Amino acid sequence: MTDPQQPSGLPEPNWQKPGSPPPPAPAYPPSYDPTAYGQQGYGQPAEPPPAYGQPQPAYGQPQAPYGQPQPAYGQPVYGQPVYVQPRPTNGMAIAALVCSLAGLLIFISAPVGAILGHVARKQIRQTGEQGDGMALAGIIVGWILTGLGVCACAGYIAVLVALGSAGAASVGTHG
Repeated sequence: MTDPQQPSGLPEPNWQKPGSPPPPAPAYPPSYDPTAYGQQGYGQPAEPPPAYGQPQPAYGQPQAPYGQPQPAYGQPVYGQPVYVQPRPTNGMAIAALVCSLAGLLIFISAPVGAILGHVARKQIRQTGEQGDGMALAGIIVGWILTGLGVCACAGYIAVLVALGSAGAASVGTHG
């Protein structure tokens, strides 16, 4: 008969004294030893790691073919990045953009900026400097502001002529 407090089908608890060692695990011989046949086990390194203190090759650095000596430590390897100094910006392109934008306040500087922009683009093509976008912006802004300024002057003159002819016509009819 079973214990009424113990559900049926479950093993009886092992009541050992506290601090006693657990029962020994059964010893089974290994079924397969990967090193016994000269094969490498799963997750084992292919080669032993280099000794402590030897330089490690950089990640992605090309390795010399088998049997060939490795390049000495610190020697350049093909494919290393080379520092390239940036090209300078053409000063006349900067001046063209500044003069063209100053044309918003001072009308006479807008055409000067446009002309400087043309000269700067020619210099940039010859020297290979940077600043072609600034020179082009100076040309566009300079000529647009010059065109708007010429239209404003022409409109102002037209208004003066219209007022002058209306004033002259009114003086001639009264007198």
